[in-house]
Amino acid sequence: MELTLSVIKADVGGYVGHSSSHPDVIQKAKEKLEHAQGQGLLIDYHVTVCGDDLQLIMTHQHGEDSEQIHKLAWDTFVECTNVAKSLKLHGAGQDLLADAFSGNVKGMGPGTAEMQFSERQAETIVIFMADKTASGAWNLPLYKIFADPFNTIGLVIASNMHSGFTFEIHDVKEHKKIRLNAPEEIYDMLVFLGAPGRYAVKAVYHKESGEIAAVSSTQRLSLMAGRYIGKDDPVCIVRSQGKFPAVGEILEPFASVNIVEGWMRGSHHGPLMPVAVRESNPCRFDGPPRVIAAGFQLANGKLVGPRDLFDDPAFDEVRHQANIVADFLRRMGPFEPHRLPLEEMEYTTMPEVAKKLAPRFQDI
Repeated sequence: MELTLSVIKADVGGYVGHSSSHPDVIQKAKEKLEHAQGQGLLIDYHVTVCGDDLQLIMTHQHGEDSEQIHKLAWDTFVECTNVAKSLKLHGAGQDLLADAFSGNVKGMGPGTAEMQFSERQAETIVIFMADKTASGAWNLPLYKIFADPFNTIGLVIASNMHSGFTFEIHDVKEHKKIRLNAPEEIYDMLVFLGAPGRYAVKAVYHKESGEIAAVSSTQRLSLMAGRYIGKDDPVCIVRSQGKFPAVGEILEPFASVNIVEGWMRGSHHGPLMPVAVRESNPCRFDGPPRVIAAGFQLANGKLVGPRDLFDDPAFDEVRHQANIVADFLRRMGPFEPHRLPLEEMEYTTMPEVAKKLAPRFQDI
């Protein structure tokens, strides 16, 4: 069965502050998608949240970048924004950068990750959703999942994975892309992946079959808006089992602390903490950044699930370590490397301060 899986997210209003999502907003989104399913537009759907970000998970047969599906998502976010405004929620509609829908939500604020594929006999999917971080947050996990044999033993001992994977990397500032192969081009690839503020993994493909293995949202809100209005809070879809890494291999990168940009006002580095959905409500310094993982089996396009994959005591230790890292970084206050470097602060008040004080600088 040819199928499209679309994950489209937006921050339409926080409850309380930037920490979580109001039940009325979630309910409105469910009503909109239920109606679309009843009209035959969707095969199935699931609505969830990560912090103050509303997540729309949809299956359909309209392909990627479908105007119908993207308009459904946009209209859903608009109606949810109206609910948020009626409740006077914080930052209502902050991710909606346009006044009206124009055919596709890309470039309009919401984050999107979509993939089209033929559903396998057993189609296992893991969807990662993050809050208080940027699109480059998936670089290290995706590298470990699809290129690191110390993480993914299937790269060594599974014959259908041994040839490796192809990474599509986007330069989010220059709007360019490149494809590099693992393992033979790993060293070249790491030059770019190690700079997640500029380069982000958009997609991963099975090298032999060319099948899509993973896709992420790479939208940068500050670049689209020209100012800081909120962090990207990205999503990522990963296919699992068979010729793709097992669920345990996909989750394993999150068993170690990954330092990402985001946190308070999107201007700090912090630990990415894997949590259950019920714990994805960042409050300490608007953080630390959170990531949730929803697991599904697909059956003729129906979403069987989700399983809350980080709701597991095996991740208790990394959560503990993340809190220790958070303590360490917070002691540094407004100093780098806790605060982002100057080039990443260009969408905050930093340019205004520099301009105001420029006449007082003297040549040495």
